[in-house]
Amino acid sequence: MTTSARAHIRWLRNTAPYINAHRGKTFVLMLGDAVAQHETFPHIIHDIALLNSLGIRLVLIHGSRSQIDARLQRAGLPSVFHEGMRITDNAALEHVKDAAGSLRAQIEALLSMGLPNSPMQGSRMRVCSGNFVTAQPIGVVGGVDFHHTGKVRRIDAAGIHQQLAVGSIVMLSPLGYSPTGEIFNLALEDIAVQCAAAIDADKLVLFGAAAGIYNADGDLIRQCAVGDIDALSVANPEQASLLQAAKRACLAGVPRGHVISYEDDCALLQELFTHDGSGTLVAKDEFELLRQANIDDVGGILELIEPLEQEGVLVKRSRELLETEIGQFRLLLRDGRIIACAALYPFPEDACGEIACIVSHPDYRGGKRGQRLLQTLEQEARRQGLGRVFVLTTQTAHWFLEQGFVETSRDELPGRKKQLYNLQRNSKVFFKTV
Repeated sequence: MTTSARAHIRWLRNTAPYINAHRGKTFVLMLGDAVAQHETFPHIIHDIALLNSLGIRLVLIHGSRSQIDARLQRAGLPSVFHEGMRITDNAALEHVKDAAGSLRAQIEALLSMGLPNSPMQGSRMRVCSGNFVTAQPIGVVGGVDFHHTGKVRRIDAAGIHQQLAVGSIVMLSPLGYSPTGEIFNLALEDIAVQCAAAIDADKLVLFGAAAGIYNADGDLIRQCAVGDIDALSVANPEQASLLQAAKRACLAGVPRGHVISYEDDCALLQELFTHDGSGTLVAKDEFELLRQANIDDVGGILELIEPLEQEGVLVKRSRELLETEIGQFRLLLRDGRIIACAALYPFPEDACGEIACIVSHPDYRGGKRGQRLLQTLEQEARRQGLGRVFVLTTQTAHWFLEQGFVETSRDELPGRKKQLYNLQRNSKVFFKTV
């Protein structure tokens, strides 16, 4: 077997936990108008087909702003906006319907492909569109009549779930319908957020041109909580709009929002099936605060770890030692009380780091707090350029195996750590590539 084939098989094995986690879940994908015009769109369709074959329930919501603009321009009609919203008069509405219907048909055609020797072979997907969105007019705001521009009034969640339950992909256009038989032009983000919330979606995936959300320093923000968004400085208007849509969705009850790039034809699968993802993950605020420790936390950490030190599970740390190492610790706090901690000690000369002192308060065990701290420290290790992390443990070997660590010989330890190895404790050594 070739090296590339083995690498492919290993990658496939590594996706198994994500496949198991996502099966049966409901994802809403918001495809802006630029997505359908980009050369990567057929690849995104292939990935959507793959998600469908893996048992993920999908709702696709497409935009059509640029397609509407092009039709209005060809007809010699102006594109009129007020406060970022299109004013859709009677003449414009005909072109709105034409653009939305044409694009929907194009996407349906792509989802219907099944050519041999292609990623779509044998897919046989069923796509369902319909009057799932009830709308109402925006009306007259500040003296401006928006005519046929509307907003979401209600999502037919039961109808959408009925179609998802039989394996259909549900596709929504940026149109809504009123009980009086009128058609309204709706904002794409409005439909996406309200639909994701109404159907209790597990994720809202938002496609933009950039890899994700970038801060003022030009760094890609890999993950942020809703409560941190207002403090971010995002200069790019599209990114700011996508970030606000993810925030609104999370505040409405959607657990996760993902902002990824449609220009990267691997972004969707990388975001969903790899540890690091490809873009920006937006999550609801955690009830418990995770932060770096400071000198005022020494007493709380000592109180937390002392029982395990007495049992011999942890090596005893003096207050003086803890004060010098306090910067290595990360904490979980609940109502100001330290309920869990963990530390990362880097060995840059060996491109690895030790994860130590993972402790949860007895009253708060079983809530995956150890996993959360471990993931945070693994991210910190990657940020520092460390390729691996290791642990020394006497009584929690199985837990670390479950987190992806592999037992090795103590000869694998960095030189400085090997010299300090306590033969009497006879700790097992586990490494993990990060």
